Amino acid sequence: MGYAYIFGTIFFTVYGQLILKWKIDQYGGLPELWRDKFIFIIQLLLNPFILSGFLSAFVASLFWMAAMTKFDISYAYPFMSLSFVLVFLLSVFFFGEPITFQKVMGVSFIVLGIIVMR
Repeated sequence: MGYAYIFGTIFFTVYGQLILKWKIDQYGGLPELWRDKFIFIIQLLLNPFILSGFLSAFVASLFWMAAMTKFDISYAYPFMSLSFVLVFLLSVFFFGEPITFQKVMGVSFIVLGIIVMR
């Protein structure tokens, strides 16, 4: 069951990041004026998808607390790096972000690091 807690942490972390990116892209850039920035932020905070992204961060932390009851942190924490890998892959698929040699090498090092730490 411990690995399910780690998976839940990763899933909800990745979901939150992708949802926030998706919705914030739809709203556009941060305005220049402080008043407009405040209105912009309030609009974001009232968006149900943005709220689900924040809620997913909270749920991810609950899963992480559960995972900490099953594993040493030095063992479990490297798995959190998989969120970087998944965000990279899904951002290419959903947002059309570019795949570069540097990004592929970085993701490869992350995966190698997980293998070595395990």
